[in-house]
Amino acid sequence: MREQKELDFPSWDGVRLFYRHWPAQGPSRGAIVLLHRGHEHSGRIAHLADELGMPEFDVFAWDARGNGRSPGARGDAPGFDALVRDLDCFATWIADNHGIPAVDTAVVAQSVGAVVAATWVHDYAPALRALVLASPAFKVKLYVPLARPGLALMKKLRGNFFVNSYVKPQFLTHDPARIASYRSDPLIARPISARVLLDLYATAERVVADANAIMVPTQLLVSGSDFVVHRAPQDRFFERLGAHVKERHLLPGFFHDTLGERDRAVAVDKVRDFLQARFAEPARLPSLLEAHRHGATFDESQVLSWPPERWSLRALRWGGVRAGLRFGGLLSRGIRLGLDTGFDSGSTLDYVYENTARGAGPLGRMVDRNYLDAIGWRGIRVRREHLRELLGEALRRLRAAGMPAVATDIAAGHGRYALEALARGSDRADRILLRDYSELNVEKGRALIAAFDAEDIATFEQGDAFDRAALATLDPRPTLAIVSGLYELFPDNALLRASLGGLADAVPAGGYLVYTGQPWHPQLEFIARALTSHRDGQAWVMRRRTQAEMDQLVAAAGFRKLTQRIDRWGIFTVSLAQRVEG
Repeated sequence: MREQKELDFPSWDGVRLFYRHWPAQGPSRGAIVLLHRGHEHSGRIAHLADELGMPEFDVFAWDARGNGRSPGARGDAPGFDALVRDLDCFATWIADNHGIPAVDTAVVAQSVGAVVAATWVHDYAPALRALVLASPAFKVKLYVPLARPGLALMKKLRGNFFVNSYVKPQFLTHDPARIASYRSDPLIARPISARVLLDLYATAERVVADANAIMVPTQLLVSGSDFVVHRAPQDRFFERLGAHVKERHLLPGFFHDTLGERDRAVAVDKVRDFLQARFAEPARLPSLLEAHRHGATFDESQVLSWPPERWSLRALRWGGVRAGLRFGGLLSRGIRLGLDTGFDSGSTLDYVYENTARGAGPLGRMVDRNYLDAIGWRGIRVRREHLRELLGEALRRLRAAGMPAVATDIAAGHGRYALEALARGSDRADRILLRDYSELNVEKGRALIAAFDAEDIATFEQGDAFDRAALATLDPRPTLAIVSGLYELFPDNALLRASLGGLADAVPAGGYLVYTGQPWHPQLEFIARALTSHRDGQAWVMRRRTQAEMDQLVAAAGFRKLTQRIDRWGIFTVSLAQRVEG
């Protein structure tokens, strides 16, 4: 049996999570990360370190937050997104402390762990060598009618609470030894919190629907007699999967514990063959630099940009929605502002940031509050918090490196979020240059600079964020470039490459770029059919960029992504990258 070390690592909130490490025997060829089922822990999958028969690889297995020997209430987490961010921190820890980057790492995950892994690959776009998902819990069989809406209602009424797993070990595996050990294992916990369970459902639905965004070579193992999770979402996930290398295996008679079944050698052999094949060939992911010309998000945007047939039910429906918005504009200040300036304008964004309901009387304020609480605007406000966090992180890194903190936001809108992060407190930036194409935004932004008492360090000028030559000659030369909420509005990657190329010319090696993305939105059709853009009042049709596409554009310009944040709904991302030599 391989040598095992018991260690821990600090996650994003400082909580130290337990993990096991089986060092490679001889020079390491890479890492295999094992993720356990819900309710269980790393000890339940430790057998795979030996059974995979790949001694030339380091093997890692964690106890997820709230499970096994990791801290936290049993079966609970701040949300399912916290588990995904934990995994991102674990991968960074393995890269920084064990010297194995994502490109030399494969993940093998079961059940809930498989959903965590799939969400991480979807949302954070790590350049993994391979991903193996065994019976992913994309949809748990609850059996009780209306269980999910009932849980959601109870959570709304009483807050977070716990439910116990109904699953008996004899319905997980045919292996008598594993059935007995499950019953006697003191680290197995039956409770799961309502918020984690409900978040699991919502996140899994999003990832299955948008599986085309996953480019990592993927193997899916489906248990043929699974009493715990539904098969149909696993099939849909595989059919939509964007990976150029993918394979699926149905294992007849297998219960849910796919890699802990009595006859698991069949499944383990398939995993080993897949991993060895992936590590035997050069690491490569499909290029997405031309995704504005073809592919899933291009096709999606083409459908959204095509108007419904005149007088059709769809045309009448969306005409009614637009009429409702115009009526809402008579009551709600926010809707009126969107209709007047565009729902993607700097003025609208600043209003959403302020988050104060205004309108004609109590009814108008109620309508405005409902408008401001739309999921997209909630995501925008979370994005602002993530911008503040990563701008602060960039400042700290610049100070530590002895570099001046000279920030430039190339499409600042009114500049509120940049000034909040960089122009307050004792550790302000040395210089701040805000730019925007709109004269109105420049005027409003200069007033904000005065309101923030930042005229000694900040200036606002009019400028084109896609003019490479102008960006390349920015004065002062920025060590921190900011692009927030801009690239999401323009489908053509040629524009982004010009903009990012100009920033790469301007930012010296060791400097930083903070950029945003929008890999997902649940209201794309509503936005395209009902809302207008600041660009001549045209329909606001967005082409989503997957996080993998956005990161490839940034990398092609000469920046190396360091870290990322994403809201719990998976809508908006904020990333920090560093300018590399050459």
